[in-house]
Amino acid sequence: MTDTPEPAGPRNLHDSVVQRWGAEIVDGTLPTGSRVVADEAAERFGVSRSVIREAVRVLESMGLLATRRRVGITVQPPEGWNPFDPNIIRWRLAGPDRDAHLRSLGELRGAVEPLAARLAAERADPEDCGRLTAAVIGMSATARAADGAAYLGHDADFHRALLRASGNPMLAGLSQVVVEVLAGRTRHALMPRTAVPEAVQWHAAVAAAVQAGDPDAAEEMMRRIIGEAGDALARQQAADRRG
Repeated sequence: MTDTPEPAGPRNLHDSVVQRWGAEIVDGTLPTGSRVVADEAAERFGVSRSVIREAVRVLESMGLLATRRRVGITVQPPEGWNPFDPNIIRWRLAGPDRDAHLRSLGELRGAVEPLAARLAAERADPEDCGRLTAAVIGMSATARAADGAAYLGHDADFHRALLRASGNPMLAGLSQVVVEVLAGRTRHALMPRTAVPEAVQWHAAVAAAVQAGDPDAAEEMMRRIIGEAGDALARQQAADRRG
């Protein structure tokens, strides 16, 4: 007996429209100032007007669209987009300005994660330390396939746990931004097949420094991780240009 696929519900339809529409805005297919007609959009996507209204509401919350009386629905300039929205990060990394956006995200990580590591060394509890250690063990076990989903999952768990362990909710709130950067590197083949050994060792060193309550060491090791990620990206981009 084969499973019958579930019919697409309103939520799935709305999510599909948001993803397709959002990607088109971010990559410039729908440029700034473009006007969107709800009826035409409903016909194009094969959905009801209520689905279009919900998609517009979501994209408005991201800053991609605006609805005004006597003007209608218009595409907004990038300056008004929410730069921390995971969807926008994902769409930008799939678009033509990927390299520039990766640099921007790398600069953000360089400002945020070393501080988080320092604070974690001062504030982490045993449960936080356990999460960091478990993530490092997982990374080590899957390092031979660093471009795969399993390694990505453990890497994401580590950075999520570190930001949480900082004890600062503002820093913890950036965890999904960092996870999207890691996922983007994997999704767009910017990760090496096998993890750089030093990178895994530095993650382990951060976890050890946090557990030992050594803020200086935790911060320094995290700076090395961020630096290696930037260097790896630069190497990959240079190889792409040569290829």
